Amino acid sequence: MEKRSIAVLFGGCSPEYGISLQSAYSVITHLDREKYAPVLLGITPTGEWFLFSGEAERIQDDTWQNPDDCVKAILSPDRETRGVVVLGKTGAHAIRLDAALPVLHGKNGEDGTVQGLLALAGIPVVGCSTLASALCMDKDKAHRIAAAAGVRVPRSFTLKAQAVEAEGAAVAAEAREAAAVLGYPLFVKPVKAGSSFGITKVPSESGLPAAVRLAFAYDDEILLEENIDGFEIGCAILDEGGMDSAGDGSIVDRLVVGAVDEIELAADFFDHHEKYTLETSAIHVPARISEEKAAEAKETAKTIYRALGCSGFARVDMFLTPSGAIVFNEVNTIPGFTTHSRYPNMLKAVGLTFEQVLDTAIEWAVNR
Repeated sequence: MEKRSIAVLFGGCSPEYGISLQSAYSVITHLDREKYAPVLLGITPTGEWFLFSGEAERIQDDTWQNPDDCVKAILSPDRETRGVVVLGKTGAHAIRLDAALPVLHGKNGEDGTVQGLLALAGIPVVGCSTLASALCMDKDKAHRIAAAAGVRVPRSFTLKAQAVEAEGAAVAAEAREAAAVLGYPLFVKPVKAGSSFGITKVPSESGLPAAVRLAFAYDDEILLEENIDGFEIGCAILDEGGMDSAGDGSIVDRLVVGAVDEIELAADFFDHHEKYTLETSAIHVPARISEEKAAEAKETAKTIYRALGCSGFARVDMFLTPSGAIVFNEVNTIPGFTTHSRYPNMLKAVGLTFEQVLDTAIEWAVNR
């Protein structure tokens, strides 16, 4: 059987560059080499693209960018090429691709930018489409769409950097007024950022100015969001491929949902440090909740996934309140893909190995 040529994109112009390297290493080392021929495309923090031919460990320890292992390369927007153009010393040559898997967390990778480039080139994307990626990255728009689908979302208020620059003190006063309506504690977040970058839990008005400044360092639009009592739960969703008939005659995607997980916190919230160290927190798979509540969480996650137009795979994060209400938090369209990450472990809990998850996602992208 001829192997499928699969591009794995890693690195990127993003605060989450280092996280991408760890996820990419796990993906590359778990690809079935009997079925797939990986084409490794590294993107530097400054935006240079290279075809990488070295050992995967060089990606893991961030020594991949070196003249021995790298050649300049670019994705061709020409659909006749449908692949990557390598700019070697002896001239250019093309590598045709069957699909591309962006393992790029955060901005310039998870937000629809790379997905749009791949769609323009006619290269199947493993994972969510351009529109779904962009919508899920935008916390405000994602919440509005989920709310329209009947899912409870936190109350919030948005603030744009342009307005702050133009109106200054008036906008600051507006932010204080909105915070008073939401009540303290509250969260201040960049609208478009991942891995908890730029997020602050604000206990009182005195902490609001610093939290706003930090959030604006990551995006030109920020969100003031009410605090939801309870704890965070998550659902890993994977498109299994094929379609099923619904009871009303419509057609719906077949979705595999992993075991619901639960984040147990000792700190105020699951910040960037805790996400990647678990020093004072723990993740329970399955979550310590009733079977009935887990089933409700899975159905809610599927509703959110479909409402936002997700495809391929995604992780849907929600809150479970003391009263048992499920409240939407966010969708990660390219969740962490290390062997200890939440997404693969939730699917592992329902019997899917990392290799099977990758195989299912790639084949769905190629065949859809």
